[in-house]
Order: sequence, then structure tokens, then C-alpha cells
Amino acid sequence: MDKLLIARGLSKVYPGLTRPAVVGLDITLSSGQILGLLGPNGAGKTTSLAMLSTRLQPTSGELRIEKMAARPHKRLVRQRIGYVPQDIALYGDLTGRENLLFFGSLYGLTGERLPKRVEQCLDFVLLGKVGEQQVGTYSGGMKRRLNLAVALLAEPPILLLDEPTVGIDAQSRSLILESLATLAARGNALVYTTHYMEEVEQLCDSVIILDGGEVIARGTPAELVAREACANLGDLFLKLTGKSLRE
Repeated sequence: MDKLLIARGLSKVYPGLTRPAVVGLDITLSSGQILGLLGPNGAGKTTSLAMLSTRLQPTSGELRIEKMAARPHKRLVRQRIGYVPQDIALYGDLTGRENLLFFGSLYGLTGERLPKRVEQCLDFVLLGKVGEQQVGTYSGGMKRRLNLAVALLAEPPILLLDEPTVGIDAQSRSLILESLATLAARGNALVYTTHYMEEVEQLCDSVIILDGGEVIARGTPAELVAREACANLGDLFLKLTGKSLRE
């Protein structure tokens, strides 16, 4: 399988802080793979995604996307990555279709390709019938699905997803998970963060668990559960990270 993303020793120390937010993160991601990036609040997940998306410059380490070094080729690298943020990044006073047309133009889509991709992405997340409705009228699940559609517009081979199913209905959640599995089957590589362990067990080929910015476990969900003699991934997560509340 083609290696689409290689991260070596990614670390980040924010100005004014002595403790790193992330230390020595190594990731190799091939076509068709889904990596679950897990951890309690403050573990370094969002910082890791920000570095992988090139939105945040690491303090040290190297990132390569499709064999391109990220630092000198940031513009080209960003065209190969789709990012689904935890916050809804849509314009409520525009329709779903207008949102996609706007973001597609920002991605550089022009001519016949732009409206074609808009319709394809709307259909992929089953929003084609409500494409003319203002996004402000959408349910939370519909907005999450449109958030995903935006990231797919430019057909990026790599997707980075920051809790894309948080706070939505069961039907939209199921559709998003099925959509992500379909993308992986087509050859996309995904990095997926969530607090829902059952999603990881259903979706992810491999898992990295962060705590305090450091990798404390990695492997397939089944391997990790068996290694620690736990009943499931949720029990394993609590065993490794503890039950103390994280703010």
C-alpha cells in the first residue's frame, strides 16, 4: 500500500510553557487505513491534528505527505489533506449548496468541476434533497454531514477528522461512519479522533492513545485489548488513562 502520511518525532512546545503539548509523535499511514487517535481532554489530540494538517508548525520533527516534505511544500501538501474540524465551520445564512460552492472555490475548483463536485459531495452525505435550504435550518447531524462534505470537495487522499460525530443523532452518526468506511475502501487514509470507543472498534485499523502529550499505547484495537486483558477498548482506555476527570 502507498504510504500517504509519514510523521517522525513531531513535538510541540507552546510559547511560555515548559511542558510539551505533544512529544515525539510517529505515524505512518497508508492508503485505505484508518487510525484512531485517542486520549483524554488535554492529551494532545487537537495539537497533533493541527501539526498533521500543517496549520501548526511543530517545534521539532518531520512530516511528509505523499513523499513531499511538508515544511517547504506547505501549499501543495494542504491540497492533499481534507480537515473536518470539531466545530461546525459553515455559514448558516447560506444554503448547503452555496456553502459547498464557496468552499470549493477556495480550494481552487473551477469550471464544470466545481458544481459537479458539489453535487457529488451533497449526494455522498445524503443532503442532495436539502441543498437549497439554509444551513441555519439544518439539524446538528445535517451540519456534521455537510462539514464532512466540505472536506471532500477537492478529493484529498488524506482526511483528518476531529470528533466528527459529537452531539448528533444516531442516524447521522451511522451514516458518517459508513461514509468514512466507504472512503477508506476507496483508498483514502484517515486519522480519526473521538471519545466514542465503540466507533473506534467499528472503524479503525489501528489506534494510538495519547496522554500528557506522549504515546502510551499503539496497535490494533484487538491487540491492545488482549494485551491488557480488558473486556473492550473503553475499559482499556480507562485502565491506561485513569478515571480522574480531565478539564
